[in-house]
Amino acid sequence: MFKAALLGATLLVTGAAAGTAMADTLADVKKAGVLTVATEMQFPPFDFLENNEYKGVDRDLIDEVAKELGVKPKYIDLPWTSVLPGLEAKKFDLVIAPVTITKERMKRYAFTVPISEATAAIMKRTDDKSINKPEDIAGKKVGGGKGTSQLAQLKEYAQTLPTPPDVREYVDSNQSYADLAAGRIDASVNSLPNLAFAAAKRNETFTVVQPPFGKPSYFSWVGRLGDDDKSLIEAVNAALVKIQKDGRMAEIQKKWFGVSQELPTTVPEPQL
Repeated sequence: MFKAALLGATLLVTGAAAGTAMADTLADVKKAGVLTVATEMQFPPFDFLENNEYKGVDRDLIDEVAKELGVKPKYIDLPWTSVLPGLEAKKFDLVIAPVTITKERMKRYAFTVPISEATAAIMKRTDDKSINKPEDIAGKKVGGGKGTSQLAQLKEYAQTLPTPPDVREYVDSNQSYADLAAGRIDASVNSLPNLAFAAAKRNETFTVVQPPFGKPSYFSWVGRLGDDDKSLIEAVNAALVKIQKDGRMAEIQKKWFGVSQELPTTVPEPQL
């Protein structure tokens, strides 16, 4: 009886271990034929809605990645503040909202290879002659997206100025741009690609202040840390590198940024 009980316990433990070993997000994705991804569709040119249709850099890139994986993408639109918590809660497979690679985030998330340059910069109203370089925002009202790396960098940069700017936090960058256009704030902070896109769309209203004030940085997609998700991140990385090498990445970049970017094909060590 003792041997039988011991054998039963051994089988139970072995079965549990096997079940754990078999957990694999990539295998689940391929079995379902669907890669479920989340982003905030209020971050042009990366993610936005036009006539209720999802468009942008991330949409074009994830469509190509899904083709490489042999699955169909399913897109979820969430407020930025819900995107990373939703990933941790396993409500979807991957975050394709562009996330700046930082040392702190690398402790919590698995980053893909970069999908874009992400250095923080400032945008002003075109008719504002008082802001001509980043340090001219001293004492001004400056807005940015709540919870973003760019806003965090702005707060850090503000401490180096003789008079810190009045930093305003917004639910999304578009609200910041609206207040900038209306004169309720003096400048907006975001990544250089985002601001360049906004300024190109409305050059009579917005102008990007050069040079960018932030440290060189990159946007990537993120997944969960852990063995279950490792194969998915590796497969997405392989697809992104292939898309970069065969020219599809450059085509997407030129479509949305007007120029192509040279990006690392491995996850870089963050400076932030």
